[in-house]
Formats: sequence, C-alpha cells, structure tokens
Amino acid sequence: MNRRSFNRRLLLGGTAVAATGTTALTSLSSPPSVHAATADTPPRTAPAGGQVRHLKMYAEKLAGGQMGYGFEKGKASVPGPLIDINEGDTLHIEFENTMDVAASLHVHGLDYDIASDGTKMNRSHVEPGGTRTYTWRTHLPGKRKDGTWREGSAGYWHYHDHVVGTEHGTGGIRNGLYGGVIVRRKGDLLPDKTFTIVFNDMSINNSPAHQSPDFEATVGERLEVVMITHGEYYHTFHIHGHRWADNRTGLLTGPTDPSRIVDNKITGPADSFGLQIIAGEGVGAGAWMYHCHVQSHSDMGMAGLFLIAKPDGTIPGHDPHH
Repeated sequence: MNRRSFNRRLLLGGTAVAATGTTALTSLSSPPSVHAATADTPPRTAPAGGQVRHLKMYAEKLAGGQMGYGFEKGKASVPGPLIDINEGDTLHIEFENTMDVAASLHVHGLDYDIASDGTKMNRSHVEPGGTRTYTWRTHLPGKRKDGTWREGSAGYWHYHDHVVGTEHGTGGIRNGLYGGVIVRRKGDLLPDKTFTIVFNDMSINNSPAHQSPDFEATVGERLEVVMITHGEYYHTFHIHGHRWADNRTGLLTGPTDPSRIVDNKITGPADSFGLQIIAGEGVGAGAWMYHCHVQSHSDMGMAGLFLIAKPDGTIPGHDPHH
C-alpha cells in the first residue's frame, strides 16, 4: 500500500518537533533535537503559560476537491497544522480565506468571544478573499466566586470550518478543513513526536481507502497521538501492542491513580482526545497496526501502521512493498 503521513504543526511553547517525514513549522522557537528520555536525560515538561501569541493561517483549495488549512500560502495540508500552546496563553490568528467560497475557523475547548465563533449565524465567518482575526484564550483551573471549581483549558482539542457547504460547514469538514489543538498544563510531559489522526467518515486523514497514513518512530521514543473524529459515524480507536490511561493525558499520575487502562476507545463526531505511549514498551519494534475496531470499517480501509524501528532502523514484520 502507498501510504501518506500528514502532520504539520506550530510550536508555541517549546514542545517537540513534528512527526517523521514532515516539516516542523516553528514561528516562535526552534525545537530541541528528538531523543527518547533516559536516566541521564529526564523527560522535558511544559512551561507555564500566559503568553500572547500571533500567527497567520490560510484556507486553500487542494487537489481532488479537498480543502486545507496552512500557515503559509500554498502549503495547506489535511489535517491542518497542529497548534500547540500552554494553559494561560492567548492566541490571535489572522485568518485569510483564499478560496472562492466563504469559510471560517471554529475551535473546541478554548475560550472566545462571539466575534471569534466562526459561524454564519453570527456573521463571524470570512468571505472569499477576506481576512479576519480570531482570538482564542485559555485559562488555568481555579475556584469560582460561588466556591465551585472551574476546569482549566488543558486538553486535546481541535478546530474546523463551520461554513463551507451548509450553514454548519458540513462540506468544509468533509473536504479536510480541520486540525488539532493541544493546550498543555505546566509540568505536562512533552513528547518526542506527535501524530494527528482524524477519523473522518470512513477515511483516516481524508486518505483514500487502504492508503491510511503510517507513522514512524524508534523504540523508546515518547509518542503522542491527537485523535479526532468527524463525519457521520461512530468509530473505535485501537493501537496494537500499546495501551494508555483513559484520562486527560493518557498517563497515570502514580500507583493510586484510578484511571482505567485501555487500548481501545469509542469516539464519535467532534470527539477529540489524546494519549502518550512509549514506542515498543514491553513489546519491542514492529509494524504495529492502529485502526477502527468496528470490523467493517477496518475492512473498508480504516487501518494504518505505527512503524516502530529498532535503533539500527530495522522494523520486524514490515513489508515496505505491501
């Protein structure tokens, strides 16, 4: 199978570089070199937030009727760039719509005023050739005036169009106008590599059937997955040989953490979650499958591989011509 891998990302908090085979777009900082943590090099952690960030984003038409977001003209991708910020940051996005149809940016999980909602219903969209600045804010957890606890913004979220095709943007989402957002809390472990995986109707990252993206790593690297679902169907996300905690980060906080350990999670339209795993931990290198475990969906092509190599670069069980 001829597979593809998409994962362009913006680094706004000194986090890890993009996945193997893609370009890391770093507008504010240069990423450290990729390496697995050892006893001599403990895992890196997220810094405190509170910064005001600015970026430019474009919506563009792509080949085959698809559409994508990008940080530079002519470099849109599906999924769109991964946005990675820290809890407490404010993000101003100057959005330019280069397409011949109206479009927008709408985000899940973050704070924004009605002018940054990104819908036609409140005129916060962008007409063809137009620009608009969307402002997204994040906040720390804390106590409200009434004594109840307000959650923070940290989590694995996503953004998408809410206009193209219908009043709710069905056509834009179906054609690829979506991307991931990570909001990190101070002290969160940072990965060596991050992969964005989107189940969109019966495709993964809008790839043709049986051409879902593969993702490459080396045994011992800390891998992060941003999992998003769009479309009409419910799916289940499963990774062979690996498991994670069903909580905000995918990691246990200690021996008394009651989080359930899973290797399969149901996910429906507009759901998003994230997880971290150590590549090959306890199982070694190999061509480890990930897929939707609704069996008919997997049979129709919703499956790809985590190609986890030994230090010498070999991948047991992998046929590069398959």
